[in-house]
Amino acid sequence: MTNKSQLVPKLLLLVLFLSFTSIVSAQQEPQFTQYMYNTMSVNPAYAGQRQALSILALHREQWVGVDGAPKTQTLAIHSPTRKENVGLGLSIVNDEAGPLTETYVDANYSYSVRLGHDLKLALGLKGGFHSFRADWSKGDYLSPDVTFDENISQLSPTFGIGAYLNASNWYLGLSSSNMLETKHYSDIQLAEAKNKIHLYLIAGYVVELSPQFKLKPAALLKAVSGSPLIADFSLNTMLFERLVVGAAWRWDDSFATLAGFQINQNFYVGYSYDVTSTSLNNYEHGSHEILLRYEMIWPKKLISPRFF
Repeated sequence: MTNKSQLVPKLLLLVLFLSFTSIVSAQQEPQFTQYMYNTMSVNPAYAGQRQALSILALHREQWVGVDGAPKTQTLAIHSPTRKENVGLGLSIVNDEAGPLTETYVDANYSYSVRLGHDLKLALGLKGGFHSFRADWSKGDYLSPDVTFDENISQLSPTFGIGAYLNASNWYLGLSSSNMLETKHYSDIQLAEAKNKIHLYLIAGYVVELSPQFKLKPAALLKAVSGSPLIADFSLNTMLFERLVVGAAWRWDDSFATLAGFQINQNFYVGYSYDVTSTSLNNYEHGSHEILLRYEMIWPKKLISPRFF
């Protein structure tokens, strides 16, 4: 009978193979369980919407216990400007999976228009670059091939657009984080990687059951040609403007618990733990995400911590 210790190396080879073959058809951008706090990474129109200088750092470790499993870090900085309807931001995302490393660096711009007393539409643009690196020295391959003889490093431009409609208790956003389709190392006939256009739909609604108890359902849908639709659904509660607890579900993939604490007016810390609903749960120990957000509140702009 094959034991777990024998299966783990085979699983690693499978993960690396899937990582490699998936980029042949359509590369997937990183995904986050705490997407509701990391909106600007998928929608540039969110830049400046928190009415504060907001700095968010997030680290995700997926499939803990499996060598070469994905690890992702992101840094997002954004703020309104002296022009009340203009927001600016910077987003940096680094994603590693086995021999592959991808880095996204984008500047974000948003312009907001008031459609009513409590309704605002923001339109956003983002632009920057995407770095793709493959280090085939990481790992052993059962069938060595010339494809794995040399490392690969390439840069490509990125350009994204977004729209973000929101009121005091709900929001709806539609965006593409990169409208440019680019190819990597197409001179190697065995493998051709493509950056496909990703489309994102985000939505959330805040129900204030009492001054001390708020409830927020939220959802994120991601669509990219050549890959299945990814759908995330979450339900969070905020107690006494401080404590946040909730749960999330990724369609046909995983379940998660979330928790966060507003330490003071400036600092928020959050954590999530995912358990996969696929056969991988026999070999990995879940996925962890931790984030830290610091906000410098603009005078007379924000009275209490926002839930989105």
